[in-house]
Amino acid sequence: MKLRQYERPESNCTSYTFDRREFLKTGALASLGVGLLSVAGEVGAAINSTPPRVRRYVPLGSTGLKISDISFGSSRLRSGQEDLVRRAFDLGINYFDSASDYTDGEAESTIGSALRDKRDKVVLTSKMFAYPTTTQQEMMLTLEGSLKRLQTDHVDIFFNHAVNEVERLKNPEWYAFVDKAKGQGKVKFTGMSGHAGNLGECLDYAIDSGHYDVILAAHNFGQDPSFFKRFFRDYDFIAVQPQLPRILAKAKSKGMGTVVMKTLMGARLNDMRPYEKGGATFSQAAFRWVLSNSNVDALIVTMTSPDLIDEYLGASGWRTAAAGDIPLLRRYLALNSASHCRNGCKACEESCPSGVPISQVLRTRMYARDYGDFELARREYKLLPVDASACLSCAATPCKGACPIGLETGEIMAPLHRKLTEV
Repeated sequence: MKLRQYERPESNCTSYTFDRREFLKTGALASLGVGLLSVAGEVGAAINSTPPRVRRYVPLGSTGLKISDISFGSSRLRSGQEDLVRRAFDLGINYFDSASDYTDGEAESTIGSALRDKRDKVVLTSKMFAYPTTTQQEMMLTLEGSLKRLQTDHVDIFFNHAVNEVERLKNPEWYAFVDKAKGQGKVKFTGMSGHAGNLGECLDYAIDSGHYDVILAAHNFGQDPSFFKRFFRDYDFIAVQPQLPRILAKAKSKGMGTVVMKTLMGARLNDMRPYEKGGATFSQAAFRWVLSNSNVDALIVTMTSPDLIDEYLGASGWRTAAAGDIPLLRRYLALNSASHCRNGCKACEESCPSGVPISQVLRTRMYARDYGDFELARREYKLLPVDASACLSCAATPCKGACPIGLETGEIMAPLHRKLTEV
C-alpha cells in the first residue's frame, strides 16, 4: 500500500493520506482493531474494582485552583437535571464547565440551582463568543447574564469560546472587558477554547500573548501522532493536529492550565459495547490516553446520565494507559475513522468555491449522528456564519478527494443541510 505526504501551507493539517480504494481493499485500517482484545477482559475487573469517584485533583496551571481530573461538561444539560449535577458533585467532581449558549441558558441555570449552596467548593466556568467586532459592553452583558443564571457573583474562568480565527483574539475590546471584569471581581481567570479550524494557530497566539490563564482544546487519541506511531512508525498517520503536543507542552511550560475536550472522538459508545470485557470500557481507555500526557491537567466530558458519570470516573486517578486500552482504541478507529471528520483539520475548505466552512458543518453532523442530539446539532448549525446551502446547487466536484482521510464531503453536505434546516 502506498501512502503519500499530504501538506497544505495554509492549513493545520500535515498528514499522510492514501489511495482510498486500495486502502479499503487491503483492510489496513480494520487490522488496527484486531488482536489483544482478550487482554481487556483480564484487566477490566482490576480497573473498575473500586466504587466510582474522583481519585485525583490537579493544580490548574498557576491559577492556584485544584480541579478533578475528569470534570463535568454541560453542553446538553437541561432544566430539571439538578440531580445529575449533584451526583457529579457528590462523587467528587468540582469543576463544572458551561457556556452562555449551552441549551439556551438552561445548562447554566441548572448548575446554578444545583450548586448554589456549594459555591465555595466548586470551580465554575462559562464562555462566550467574542467576535472581532464584539464590544466590551456586549461582553459584560453576556457575562452578567451567565452570573445570574449560575447564581453567583463571579466565575472562576471565563473563556473566549470556540475560537477558530486569530482575528477574534486581536479584538482589544476583549482585553478591556477582562480588565474591568477582573477589577469588579466578576472573573478570576480567563481562557481560550477551541475545537475547529486554525486551532493550532489560535492556541499559539493565545499562549504567546500572555493574556490567558487557561486553554481548553479538543484533543483525543485519534488525532495524537504518538498513537499512530505505535503501528506506523514511519508515518504521521492521519494526524490533523500534529502541532498540538508541542502547543500543550508550551502552555504547560508557561504555567497555563491545560484542559482538553472532545476526548471520545465522536463518543459512539454503543459501537464499542460488544468489545468491552470485564468492566473495561472504551471511554475509560480514551480518557486514560489523554490523562497519561503530563502536559494535560484535566479533561471535561459531557455527562448525560448517572451511569455515564459512574463509567467515566472509572478512569479518574490513572496516569498511564491500562493493558487493555490500546485494543479498544484501535477497534474504535477501525469502526469510525473513515467516517469521522477531524474538525480541526480544515484542509477541505480551500476546495470550496462558495466558502462553506465544511469542517464546522461536519462538527454539527457529529452532534446529530454520533451524539444523537439533533436539537444541539440544529442550534449549533444556526450559529455558523455561513451554512451549507450553497451545496444544494453544487455538483460536489470541487471538494471531491479533498479530505485527507477520504471522507466524501460532497455526498454529505447537501443532505445534512436539508436535515438540519427542515421544519
